[in-house]
Amino acid sequence: MSRAEVELLPEKPATRLRIYAYSIADDAHAGLLKIGQTTQDVKLRVSQQLKTAAIENYEIVIDEPADRPDGSVFRDFDVRERLKKKGFDNPILEWMRCTVADVRTAIAELRVNQALEGTHHLDFPPRQEQQAAIDKTYAYFQDRWSEDADAVPEFLWNAKMRFGKTFTTYKLAQKLGAKRVLVVTFKPAVEDAWESDLKTHVDFDGWQYLSRAAGRDPASVDPDLPLVFFGSFQDLMGKDKAGNFKAKHKWLTDVAWDLVVFDEYHFGAWRDTAKELFEGEDETAKKKATAQEFGADLETFTEEREVNGLDEDAIVPIKARSYLYLSGTPFKVLNEGRFIEEQIYNWTYTDEQRAKADFAQQHPNEPNPYAALPEMRLLTYQMPDELIAIANQGEFDEFDLNAFFEAKGVGADAQFTHKNDVQKWLDIIRGNYAPTQVDALKTGTRPPFPYSDVRLLPYMQHSLWMLPSTAACAAMENLLAEPQNAYWRDYRVVNVSKPGVGVGLAALPPVRAAIGAGFDTKTITLTVGKLTTGVTVPQWSAILMLRNLNAPETYFQAAFRVQSPWVIRNPNGDDPHEEAIFKPVSFVFDFAPTRALRQISEYGRGLSPETPNPEKAVEELVSFLPVLAYDGSNMTQVDAAGILDMAMAGTSATLLARKWESAVLVNVDNQTLKKIMGSDAAMNAVMNIEGFRALGSSVFETVVNKSEAVSKTKKEKGDDITPSEKKELTAEEKEYKSKRKQIQEKLIKFATRIPAFMYLTDYREHTLKDVITKIEPDLFRAVTGLTVADFELLVSLGVFNASHMNQAVFAFRRYEDASLSYTGLESHEGLRRYGLFDTVVAVEN
Repeated sequence: MSRAEVELLPEKPATRLRIYAYSIADDAHAGLLKIGQTTQDVKLRVSQQLKTAAIENYEIVIDEPADRPDGSVFRDFDVRERLKKKGFDNPILEWMRCTVADVRTAIAELRVNQALEGTHHLDFPPRQEQQAAIDKTYAYFQDRWSEDADAVPEFLWNAKMRFGKTFTTYKLAQKLGAKRVLVVTFKPAVEDAWESDLKTHVDFDGWQYLSRAAGRDPASVDPDLPLVFFGSFQDLMGKDKAGNFKAKHKWLTDVAWDLVVFDEYHFGAWRDTAKELFEGEDETAKKKATAQEFGADLETFTEEREVNGLDEDAIVPIKARSYLYLSGTPFKVLNEGRFIEEQIYNWTYTDEQRAKADFAQQHPNEPNPYAALPEMRLLTYQMPDELIAIANQGEFDEFDLNAFFEAKGVGADAQFTHKNDVQKWLDIIRGNYAPTQVDALKTGTRPPFPYSDVRLLPYMQHSLWMLPSTAACAAMENLLAEPQNAYWRDYRVVNVSKPGVGVGLAALPPVRAAIGAGFDTKTITLTVGKLTTGVTVPQWSAILMLRNLNAPETYFQAAFRVQSPWVIRNPNGDDPHEEAIFKPVSFVFDFAPTRALRQISEYGRGLSPETPNPEKAVEELVSFLPVLAYDGSNMTQVDAAGILDMAMAGTSATLLARKWESAVLVNVDNQTLKKIMGSDAAMNAVMNIEGFRALGSSVFETVVNKSEAVSKTKKEKGDDITPSEKKELTAEEKEYKSKRKQIQEKLIKFATRIPAFMYLTDYREHTLKDVITKIEPDLFRAVTGLTVADFELLVSLGVFNASHMNQAVFAFRRYEDASLSYTGLESHEGLRRYGLFDTVVAVEN
């Protein structure tokens, strides 16, 4: 159901924390000043305090902002503490015996941001969803151990950022009574969170922390106190020539670890996301980003993963009592089928926003712990035909953002290839493009363009623009500064992709300096991939997607940058649970509608791979992530069915065909190839697929043996490998990788025959598997060359991926119906269900 416009585009609160002081002209308060804080009007706040006592002889002597230039804030108690350290008397509560000048001096000193930090001072309990994760995991572990005392259970937490995985993991360890906890990750940069959570919460007082960075001797730990060791896969993979752990890690193999935690263990998802995000950055930035994200030995691990399939955790040979897997990019993990439902705890964006809505309804008079987490909105805009014409893609003229924002040159010399058209785009987003103004006059409504709609403008105060290349970032910076773009001079433009700007946290200082506290400034941050992972800029309320991002994980990882909370806690100084929220919602703006809707579609389905009906999965997501689409004349809210129709039928037959040419439909890792080699029937079946006889049956053995041999040699030789040996290894690698690719291509070629088979059959409500094996086996053999028995055997060995087959079949069915309904025809009258590969879903559920 569509939601009201006022709810979709709410007014942004205009509040700010302020420090105030007032005096009362009587003998009892002589020489005293009351120092407080508020986000209300100071006069109103002081009036509220004093009216009950009928005090009128007061004077407000100080009313100043409490924010620092870096965006952090100080509180009234900070001011009082500063005064007390200077020797001023604090006779009662918030009253200080000092002068106005003394208070102003204390405020001025606090603006230099000399924050005081304690240790083990936090005492908050787990949130409801955190406790649920702990309880479900604990119950599963206990159940497995009750059945088998020697069992080593595994559990997956599929949780989005800001779930609080580090704190929750420690609370699980505490409930398990774990004395030895090993945390392993691909991302060494996350160590800070693991260390600070352990050292700042009262529940973990006395716990010990070790890591390579900490540099503490393992022999020095107290055996009676809990120990946490943090390490990276890359570091722990360091082996000697015999293939054993290096001496520095020997002690890890001697310890019986009660809980082993793999943080973001799914390397493939992280590597692919990082690769796509930094695709347009310069080579130096790419290398730095990769090194910072994954540390050293990346290539070695890539080789290990290719040979070993997806068993990343098998690389670290340690003694463990239980395993906990943490993943914020869960699609590949969930689709693998490694974890069953009772081994998974999910906490997604949808769960977070549902909890927020439920709490508000069930506890209307209590502080909502989720209130600060903004609900997101996706607004898509169909560009005018004249702009689409210069950068179209595919038979349905998708708007190619990379082509449109193509640029050449460096620094001040950078220019867009289609500069005049990019200028038109700048005019469009601020509602100043003549043709769209004429359309608005005809329809009587003005669509909400980002920089023209008064409801959106407050959210555009600080935004992130993602562009396809460093040249495009430089060209945009130059164009915004040209004389005709006087409107944009109110915004300070920060190009973090320019040469000399660091990577990761090192790219933040210029952004922080430009934003300041965020109230009196306006900024636009230009980036290709920097600052889209692992950083938080609370003031960002909008992101403009101006480059092609194909993977939904990558797209939403970037989009979630603007979902960070922007709040001040205890704003009035009298309620520690109260929050002043400056960002109730956040916005994603996309100018390639079909691609954007495809991202929503795939993300919704990826979050719920076990849901047989994709429309249901998408419907749940868009109930908390509303999608508004501008078609050139009207802005309308799009429901789940509309998203699927536009994302699938609107993408073109060419893109649909690519679904059946995708490598994810088949598995060619060593483990699968060994299964084929171990079965004569499977080998004969594969040889019946077109093209395999030319390759020969020995190709499987060649790939497996050579890949394992190369991997073994690299481990044994390490840095001692000679140039001639390296040359020989490179040739071996090229050979087996080429042959693995050929195997994959032959299997994919077989998969592309399946749409032809579906088109020729007339059974739409049966699963494709049933049609193949029970109804039309002869037709299947005629079209594909495989018998039913051959096909069933290869499916059972995992050669074909059933979950991805289901999605591809659904796309075909949906596209077929949408294409025919566009002409006024029904593909099959009275159709109630879609038969997918191995399941059935209702057309309308």
